[in-house]
Amino acid sequence: MIYDVRHITTYGYSRPVPFARCILRLQPRDDGGQSVQRSELIVTPRPAERVDDICFFGNRMTTLTISKPHRELKVEMRARVEVRRTPPPFPGLTRHWEAVGALALASDSLAPDSPAHHLYPSRLVPPVSAVTDYARQSFAPQRPVLEAASELMGRIRREFTYDPEATEVSTPLEEAFRERHGVCQDFAHVMIAGLRGLGLPAAYVSGYIRTIPPPGEKRLEGADASHAWVMLWCGPETGWIGLDPTNDLIVADDHIVTAFGRDYADVSPLDGVVIGPGSQKIGIAVDVIPVG
Repeated sequence: MIYDVRHITTYGYSRPVPFARCILRLQPRDDGGQSVQRSELIVTPRPAERVDDICFFGNRMTTLTISKPHRELKVEMRARVEVRRTPPPFPGLTRHWEAVGALALASDSLAPDSPAHHLYPSRLVPPVSAVTDYARQSFAPQRPVLEAASELMGRIRREFTYDPEATEVSTPLEEAFRERHGVCQDFAHVMIAGLRGLGLPAAYVSGYIRTIPPPGEKRLEGADASHAWVMLWCGPETGWIGLDPTNDLIVADDHIVTAFGRDYADVSPLDGVVIGPGSQKIGIAVDVIPVG
């Protein structure tokens, strides 16, 4: 599949902001399952300084300094991405989960794609015994790792309610788990916490998913959304497999990866510092359009 992706973020300020410094992680990455044919960032007002870089995990980062007073900051990302992922293995033929955990723990690699970075608690995914116990229900002794993880993913999809009003970016994982409400970020964090609690390496992925409108209805411009899911390391033969607990899907050609890290803090699309009085309003519009 080839997609045109457009992501527009607009910050409106009640009073002029004299200075802003932002870090953007909006441009899709090249990896084994997708290639970026072109991408660009359009920022208004024009930054006084811009630095493009690649972070440790291979994500594209742009640091902006805006020194011109402004009442609105608009960041638009446009990209064309070809997605062609290798079909995942049959879940029942993957290594059993205890062996995967042991292999990950024994890894002596500190390369960016090493499972060692994703075994331990991180800033937004602390150890939570109740979440580990919840995940353990799917992981019978000697069960194939992808089979067990797929069952856990399906349980989260069935037993949690998608509710954009229930949580915020700052909502603790424990609260989202206790209330069984949240958004894709919460579901991904819960699943990661459960997997890590069992000694399995799990990472957080941000990106986009192709959405299809109901039969007879037009796709609404700007109505798509950014998305988040989980990557599970299933052993050296299989490598990393994407699991989407919001939709109960093994990741394939409908998913577009922007960034990969330990949790949302590593891949936040836009963060930084704004100096100025007053309040702000945020608007986001996303389009994911298949073109071939």
